[in-house]
Amino acid sequence: MATTATILLLVSFIGGALSQRPNIVFIVADDLGWNDVGFRNNEMLTPNMDKMARDGVILDRHYVQPLCSPSRSAFMSGVFPFKSGLQHDVIQARQSVCLPLNYTIIPQELKKLGYATHMVGKWHLGFCEWECTPTFRGFDTFFGYYNSMEDYYLHNMSGFLDFRNNKEAEWDYQGQYSAWVFTQKIVDVINTHDKNQPLFLYLPFQNVHFPTEVPKVYEDRFPNVVNSGRRIYDGMVNALDEAIGNVTDALKERGLYDNTLFLLTADNGGEIFSHGNNWPLRGGKHSLWEGGTRVTAFMSGAGLQKTGYTYDGMIHAVDWLPTLVSAAGGTPVTDRDGVDQWDSIRNGLPSKRTEFIYNLDYLVIPKEGQAGIRMGDYKLLMGYPGSQDGWHRPMNKTEDDIYEETIYDLNPDKLQLFDVMADPTERNDLSEDLPDVVAKLKTRLLEYKSQMVPPNYPDTNPNSDPTKYGNAWTPGWCKL
Repeated sequence: MATTATILLLVSFIGGALSQRPNIVFIVADDLGWNDVGFRNNEMLTPNMDKMARDGVILDRHYVQPLCSPSRSAFMSGVFPFKSGLQHDVIQARQSVCLPLNYTIIPQELKKLGYATHMVGKWHLGFCEWECTPTFRGFDTFFGYYNSMEDYYLHNMSGFLDFRNNKEAEWDYQGQYSAWVFTQKIVDVINTHDKNQPLFLYLPFQNVHFPTEVPKVYEDRFPNVVNSGRRIYDGMVNALDEAIGNVTDALKERGLYDNTLFLLTADNGGEIFSHGNNWPLRGGKHSLWEGGTRVTAFMSGAGLQKTGYTYDGMIHAVDWLPTLVSAAGGTPVTDRDGVDQWDSIRNGLPSKRTEFIYNLDYLVIPKEGQAGIRMGDYKLLMGYPGSQDGWHRPMNKTEDDIYEETIYDLNPDKLQLFDVMADPTERNDLSEDLPDVVAKLKTRLLEYKSQMVPPNYPDTNPNSDPTKYGNAWTPGWCKL
């Protein structure tokens, strides 16, 4: 029989081992454009993000899905959305859909390693049943909203409240800007955290998604931006950056910062029609062009061996589940699409990924749909790439929303090939010059297509009506 001293020694050892695991802070910047950070565009004011990126590792070729729900599902599950049925558009408020419950997601995997897990911000992975929501999927606490978007001050969508403290509707924050509310909630979590336990914070902020809203103090920091929409947008980015700075300050005050690993990524490219900017990349949110899928991302902090550099290896959103589990000292699941990139990123080694699927969605145009693949340096697009095309500089100097060279080609049979290493702005279609490369990528794409499940995009469910639940968007009205 173990003595009391032996048990205490064992508990002490386990506690020490847990405390040595890095804290992990995973930040998602909603709709942040490629060109909307100071380390790429000196007209932006993002000192906190700039410092973290430059002190850490800028992930120069980090790819996501072209829209919110698909990217978030990829982050959390490590599975390409065309295999989970979430490849079409986003989960709508009244649809009986959520990220399939048979997948364990990041907080569930980290809880196996002893982590405390907390989420503050936007969920957007379905909420029709309680089992779909954050505190049923591995998070100890959740404060935020379920849907794709909402008013930054009223915290409602379509006139109904969407603000939750765990399972309870929160009505007490009317008139308070969401970035401020979220920051205070995050600081509260940090201040009450047991430092003997590793901490996972998932912080998918609302900024800078439409609607374009920000307290005037932030807008006034951009007096030289003539276009009012772009000026407000720049203020929204600055408010996001300030929130991130306040979170890092709180971690420092608790003595947690030095053992914290940070990951920041956008969930898709900037929304051009909401004043986001992806220059010089082509296109934006909703599209498979690089401006919609190659996004701002960086890692900073604990565990990185090589820092202060730009990593040009290929990384996809599905890689974050295994990569973060590996960074936490765990053994990643291997039955997913994601690959463990931790050693590659922290040591500056070649990426373990050589290809990925941009998307496979036959609902966009039934004959072919929205489809794209990357293999090595080459990118093949089949059919319609998406609704935001062309090349657009920031709308800083004009009151008019002028878009340069907007292109829409709805031909479902069109094949386009780009060498995105030599031609990252996708101006030179090589499909006629390199038919053998086209054939190779198309064959590979069709192999993936054989694994595709139909898009799960049902009609609206009348049982979702928020008037049945006190005028708040509330789970409990579907059977999955």
